[in-house]
Amino acid sequence: MGTKIYKPTTPSRRWMTGHDFSDISREGPQRSLLSPLKKSGGRNNSGRVTVRHVGGGHKRMYRRVDFKRDILDVPATVLGIEYDPNRTARLALVEYPDKNKRYILAPLGLQKGDTVISAGETAAEAKPGNCLRLKDIPSGTMIHNIELSRGKGGQIVRSAGTCAQITAKEGDSVLIKMPSGEIRMFSMECRASIGQLSNVEHDTVVIGKAGRTRWMGVKPTVRGVVMNPHDHPHGGGEGKSGQGNPHPVTPWGKPTKGYKTRKPGRYSNKFIVKRRK
Repeated sequence: MGTKIYKPTTPSRRWMTGHDFSDISREGPQRSLLSPLKKSGGRNNSGRVTVRHVGGGHKRMYRRVDFKRDILDVPATVLGIEYDPNRTARLALVEYPDKNKRYILAPLGLQKGDTVISAGETAAEAKPGNCLRLKDIPSGTMIHNIELSRGKGGQIVRSAGTCAQITAKEGDSVLIKMPSGEIRMFSMECRASIGQLSNVEHDTVVIGKAGRTRWMGVKPTVRGVVMNPHDHPHGGGEGKSGQGNPHPVTPWGKPTKGYKTRKPGRYSNKFIVKRRK
């Protein structure tokens, strides 16, 4: 796939870029795998805004993605690569011999007509799109959609262009280097999919105008320093004033912008071998 550059017909168009969708090989979603997606506008059941900057956006249907890959030792054929409005990576629609269709995350290089398999007790090749137990994946292999606990389904490394790497195997654990640089321990029995995720050029896209962000359901963000004192701790002052606080804080007075919020005694600390940079 590549990046599309627009002609500068307006000032907002001048630097705008987008996807050319050359990697898409199937038009329209599989209707049997769609679910309604209701918008909340960032509000809870009382109607109060609990998540700011959420609202609007284009209507979407949710694609039910198979993160567990629990049909074992049965090869599936890729019917096509699709666009998913709910995530940055592409989806691959696969069909099993019994005509059961499922969506999986599409790795880089997977194409229409390819065969993928989720290996159980039998061995399978470590090629893009296949799902294996971590103990069966060779060291140095790029992986994605990794399980945190056995049988729960892939929960991490699922966004466009990302991948993790198996660095070592020690006893019953596998050491994996995450996209953030963190090295973490996983159980040998956890499963992961092979390859780097598709749509690697997603982070190079320039939004270009405010309206395009509204299409995505993101409302404008106002800086605290331009508010009044009763609206934000950074507000107030004559003219263009600085924040005034010794450290930047949220609208509710909590430290922010680099403040570490991870609890020192968190249960998962024992699985982290090396912190991210």
